[in-house]
Amino acid sequence: MQSGKPVVFIATLGGQPQVVTLALDVLLAKGVHVVEAIILYLPPEHGGNGRIHNSLRKLDAELGNGRYAAHPIRYRPHPIRAGAALLHDIYDEDDANSTWDAVNQLISQLKRERHTLHICISGGRRMLGLLTMSAAMLHFGHQDMLWHMHTPDDIRQQVNDGALMHLPPDSGFRLIRVPMMPWGSYFPALRTLSQPNPPTDDVLAAPRRLLDEAENEKCTLLLAQLTSRQKEVLFAFADGLNPQLVAKKLFISIKTVDTHKTVILAECRNIWNLSKDSYLDYRFLADKFEAFSGL
Repeated sequence: MQSGKPVVFIATLGGQPQVVTLALDVLLAKGVHVVEAIILYLPPEHGGNGRIHNSLRKLDAELGNGRYAAHPIRYRPHPIRAGAALLHDIYDEDDANSTWDAVNQLISQLKRERHTLHICISGGRRMLGLLTMSAAMLHFGHQDMLWHMHTPDDIRQQVNDGALMHLPPDSGFRLIRVPMMPWGSYFPALRTLSQPNPPTDDVLAAPRRLLDEAENEKCTLLLAQLTSRQKEVLFAFADGLNPQLVAKKLFISIKTVDTHKTVILAECRNIWNLSKDSYLDYRFLADKFEAFSGL
């Protein structure tokens, strides 16, 4: 774990405020230099979820004065908004898209400011955590980290609703790093395409379209290098057939199918720039050429 470099900590929040402090305690004990704690939450409607209010009250007591466990940490509650309006819950796909967009804008801004991020998605609505993870995948670099937590059952009862905000080191509580590909680091254009646009029912349509176009170019390049018979074999795999069924459909031997398949996959390795030791079989063709099914 790298220490010394300033880190912005982000946590999703529901009715369990201790998820924030328990995660912070572990990170600080590991030497992570947290300078800001941003809390993502769905604000309840007037007179609504008292547990959210209780969580915010407890966190304000822990972090509100700008210091936490002798560390100067800026505390920033961040309610989710749909445009200018507060978003109280995620009821449908429009709410999901608005939530993703709000989290995406926050993470994007922090990364433009060159912050290292540690994000814990254990608190609050499961959907909020999933949407936060989805947005993070576009903007994370290799130093950023996503966390979930494990709390032993007996401890969970003791800390429920913030009854305990801290635990001893031997409690069995731990943070688990979530493996995640930082796609935006490898495809920077995805980050640009994810910036705020006019309202849409698919907030990831533009990044997905960019990847689809790149894949289509590779598929077209491969087809241009195949013989007519090799294309027939490829399209049969695209229909979801296994080698035995391809042989039966095309009235050729399984050995002939395997010969064509070997040639096709060798071309795929070149075009998709795959290492020689990476495993490929006919399922790769079925996946990449699904759009050609029925040809």
